[in-house]
Amino acid sequence: MIITVTLNAAIDKTLEVPNFRLGRRHRSVEQRTMAGGKGVNVARAIKRLGQPVIATGFAGGSAGTRIVEQLTEESILNDFVRIREESRTNTAVLDPTNGEQTEINEPGPIVQEAESQLFVDKLLYLAQGAQVVVFAGSLPRGLAPDYYAGLVRELRKLGVTTVLDTDGEPLRHAVRAEPSVISPNVLEAEELVGHEFNDDEDRTIAVREMVELGAGEAIMTVSDGCFARVLEDGGSTLYRVRMEPLEPRAAVGSGDAFLAGFVSARYTGSPPAECLRFGVACGAESTQHLGAGLIDPREVDRLTSEIEVEAIEAPAEVP
Repeated sequence: MIITVTLNAAIDKTLEVPNFRLGRRHRSVEQRTMAGGKGVNVARAIKRLGQPVIATGFAGGSAGTRIVEQLTEESILNDFVRIREESRTNTAVLDPTNGEQTEINEPGPIVQEAESQLFVDKLLYLAQGAQVVVFAGSLPRGLAPDYYAGLVRELRKLGVTTVLDTDGEPLRHAVRAEPSVISPNVLEAEELVGHEFNDDEDRTIAVREMVELGAGEAIMTVSDGCFARVLEDGGSTLYRVRMEPLEPRAAVGSGDAFLAGFVSARYTGSPPAECLRFGVACGAESTQHLGAGLIDPREVDRLTSEIEVEAIEAPAEVP
C-alpha cells in the first residue's frame, strides 16, 4: 500500500479564461473544481495508474467535507483527520491563448496541537500496512517547521520508505531526518543547497549535495525531465532524464504526476532508471489535462519510448 499525506489539502478551482487581463471582467470558457493539495494530486494519479493508495491529512469545515466526498466519488481510499478550521480553496486562472497561469492560494487553516497529535497517531497506524509514504505540499499554520522531520523519523523506525516533496524550512528540517527520497524542483533545490544553478554541471552537483544533506536519494525535476541520484546495485548512480516537452494545456500538477509515476513504478519493483523514465512520462502527459493528477495511462505508455535516460559521471569534488 502507498499512503499520500496532504497536510494542507484544498479545493482546487481551475478556470480557463481566454485573453485574461488584471482589472477586467471575464467569463470562463471551462472550469474544473477538484479535491486538491499536492498529496491528493499524487494519490489521484497513483489511483489512475492502478496502484493501491490511501490519501490522508487534515480536512476541516465544509471545504474539508467536499474534499473527502470528492475523493470518495473518485474511488480514492481516504482517511483524513477532521479539524475545526476550514480547509483552504485555491484558484488558478489559465489563459489558453498564451499558456500563462495565475494562481491564488489561500494560507489554509490553523491546526491545533491536539489535532496534530491525532494525525501522528493515525499515520503510524496506517503505516503498519504501507510500503511507501509520500509527504507532499506545504504545512498548514500551527505546525512547526520540523513536523515533517518528526514523521519521517517515526516511519524510518517502521522500515517504511519515505518520499518528500515540499520546500523551504520544512524541507530543510526534513532532509536532516534522512528521508528515502526527496523530489524538489529547481527553485526549491536552489533554496535547499544555498546557491543558484547556472548549467547542467551545477544541477548534477546539486543532487549530490542534497544526498550529502541527508536524503537517501534526490531527484530534481526540470522543465524537460529530471536530474537524479538514486541507489542502485549497492551504490549510487546519477541519471539525466529528458524528453521533448509537449505543448501544454495546463502545467500545474505536472510535478505531482511525475512523483506519482516514480512511486508507482518503484512500488512494482521497476529498476531506478525505469522509475525515472515512467515518472517523466507521467509528468509530461499530465500537462494535457485541465486539473492536477489527471493522466491517461495509455498515453503514458506511449510516451515512455520517447524519453532518454542517461547515466552520467559526477563532476569532481572540489577539495
